[in-house]
Amino acid sequence: MLLHCAALLSKMPLSVHYWCADRILYPIMYHVVRYRRKMTAKNLALAFPEKSEAEREQLARAFYHQFCDTIVESIYGYGCSGEEMRERVVFEHMDEVNRLVDAAGGGILMSAHFGNWEWMASIQQWLSEGVTELNVYRQLKNKAIDRLMLAIRAKRGGACVEKQRILREMVRYRAEKRPVMVGLLSDQKPRPEVTRTWVQFLHQETGFLDGGEVLSKKFGYPVFYLHITRPARGYYHVNMHTLAATPQTTAEGEITKSYAQILEKNIQEQPELWLWTHNRFKWKRV
Repeated sequence: MLLHCAALLSKMPLSVHYWCADRILYPIMYHVVRYRRKMTAKNLALAFPEKSEAEREQLARAFYHQFCDTIVESIYGYGCSGEEMRERVVFEHMDEVNRLVDAAGGGILMSAHFGNWEWMASIQQWLSEGVTELNVYRQLKNKAIDRLMLAIRAKRGGACVEKQRILREMVRYRAEKRPVMVGLLSDQKPRPEVTRTWVQFLHQETGFLDGGEVLSKKFGYPVFYLHITRPARGYYHVNMHTLAATPQTTAEGEITKSYAQILEKNIQEQPELWLWTHNRFKWKRV
C-alpha cells in the first residue's frame, strides 16, 4: 500500500512536491513536532562556535527546508525518468572514474548524508556498461518504510545490500568477473571501542568508519568521494574526487582521514546540506 501511494505521488509535478514541503512538511517538522531540534542546535553550536546564535538558527531553518526537500524529492525520484535524473544530478569527471574502475574491476564510493543522498544512486547511469552499483544500507525497523526505500533506490538500476552481506557479495561479483561500484555512507558514527581512526572534524575529535578503506585495500579498488553542491533547488552537481587510485600504497588510516577532511570542506561550503539531526558527536575516544 505504501509503495503504491508513493508511485502515485511520484507522478505529481516537482513544484507540487515543493509546495507540500514548504507549506505542510516543514511547518509540521520544525514548528509542531520540533523533530530533533535540540540535537540540531547542539551540533551546529559545536561545529560553528564562531557563528552567533541567530546565524545558527537561520542555518537550522535552511537545513530543515533542505531535509524536507530531500524527503519529497526522494518520492518524486521514484517516478522520475532516467533522462530527467541525468539533468538533475550531474556527475563530473566520470571519464577518469570509469577508467580507474574498468582497470581495477571495481571501485568504492565514500559519500555522506549530504544533499539528496538518495538521488546519488543515479550514478548507475553514468558508470561504464556492465558495472553494477551496490549500495550498502542498514535495514530499517519499519518494514513497510524499508521496502519503500529499497524500491526507490533500486529504481536507478543498482542493487541494495545490507552491510553484513557486502563482503560476501563483493567476493561473489569478483568470482563472476562482474565489476562493481560499492556505495557507502561513511559519515555514520562507529562505537568508540571499535573505532580505529579519529580525526579533528568540525572542531571535535570524531571517530570515523573505515570500512571503505578496508574494502578498497582488500580488493584493490580505487576510492572516490562524491563532492556534492546544490546550484539550484532540485539540482545537484557531483564532483567525483579520487581519494586513492591505488589504495594498497596508502598508509593505515590515510584514506579515511582524507575522506573526513574533504567532507568537512564540503559541509563548510553548504552546511545546510548535511544531516544535522543525527548524534554524530556522541562518542568520545576511550
